[in-house]
Amino acid sequence: MTTSSTERAAAAAAEECGCAPAPSERESVWRLPIDRRHALGIAALSTVALAAFGVGSGVSRAYAASYPSWDDVQAAKSNEAAKAAEVTRIEGLIQSLTQQVAETQAAAAKASDEFYAAQQAHFAAVTKAQNLQAQADQQAEIADGAAARAAKVAAQLNRDEGDDTALKLFFSDSGANTDELLARLGTMDRFLNYNQSVYDTAVSARNTAQSLTDQAKVARDERDRLQQVAEEKLAAARKAAEVAQAALKEQSANLETLTAQLAALRDSTAQTVAGYQAGVAAREAEEQARRTREAAEAAANGGGNGGGGGASGSGGWVRPHGGARSSSYGPRVPDCGPQGCSSSYHYGADLANGCGAAIYAANSGTVDYAGANGGYGNYIRIQHGGGIGTGYAHIRPGGILVDNGQWVSAGQVIAYAGDTGRSFGCHLHFEVYIDGEYTNPVAFMEDRGVYV
Repeated sequence: MTTSSTERAAAAAAEECGCAPAPSERESVWRLPIDRRHALGIAALSTVALAAFGVGSGVSRAYAASYPSWDDVQAAKSNEAAKAAEVTRIEGLIQSLTQQVAETQAAAAKASDEFYAAQQAHFAAVTKAQNLQAQADQQAEIADGAAARAAKVAAQLNRDEGDDTALKLFFSDSGANTDELLARLGTMDRFLNYNQSVYDTAVSARNTAQSLTDQAKVARDERDRLQQVAEEKLAAARKAAEVAQAALKEQSANLETLTAQLAALRDSTAQTVAGYQAGVAAREAEEQARRTREAAEAAANGGGNGGGGGASGSGGWVRPHGGARSSSYGPRVPDCGPQGCSSSYHYGADLANGCGAAIYAANSGTVDYAGANGGYGNYIRIQHGGGIGTGYAHIRPGGILVDNGQWVSAGQVIAYAGDTGRSFGCHLHFEVYIDGEYTNPVAFMEDRGVYV
């Protein structure tokens, strides 16, 4: 089958089954379940979804319009021409699934890196705006202090307005002693110079305070712009991750079966198609049993190595992870390794309870991001309402247990600790946000009776 005939077959299948999304339906396409027998497979989902945020020019179309059944394989074995055609068809499907996963994962990685860069740029802008405003406030305080001192001097000089008694007393008995007169005149000169210095300090500090205030306003505008960019990059990364996950699920659901079908078609022995089919079913059952067993073990031991996570405070807040705090909030000396260097300013707090230890939702809320995030590795962000959000970084591969849009309860296990991203050992990097800006998570949690 040629590429053009394949595309026509795919389009016809889409029209017949009504599964190709209309423009108004594109948003809902992101959350459609993938049926292994679906006419268009993963291609309709990934191509439409990636195109929605500018990715997809290099994403290939699905090789064929449907997946073969075991009955198709059985029928093809009896005819060499049909068998050859089915082998070509299945090889194309396997290649398409593999390429689709690679392309969507690459797009997701690119989008997650862009989200991380935008998020860090926003945080840096927050720091700049805060520092400028702090400097402006400091200069304003200096100006206020200098003005207060000048006012006291002025009040003293004008206490007896129009009366030169004070000056007469100051210079009395000095006329007979030239040296004494000069000394007193020098004292007066120094006093006037001091008063002028106080005035100059007040004016200079006030001007500096105004200049810094203007700069802080510009910095806050830039901060707000970068926050909007970061949120747009988050949305793009979230959609790219959903597409990549859908492609991976599609591959997982079909690759083993397709490989077994291909082996059955190529097998010239007496082994039956039913035997290959049974082998696939047995392995799927074994994998399901393994996942069930791991989930039960995680639930039994809290998912990690030790306690301390989930300790309750006030307002529904809980400790997000067990173990000790290995790195606190604020400036720090960067660590460097093969994965790069850590930041010089730590926007969160690190809690180390060992690889695979459970990570808990610090409070109830809605997950608005769950996926890769550049240097943060695998990352979750939860919005708790009232402008409060929390972030959880460096989650182990496959360790995210929640989905975008999911509601979680305080203390619910949402992930397992790892060292993905720019990390130097398994731990949870925990952040707290207020109206999108980072804040000190240690102080924030302590104010709510939780010590991290």
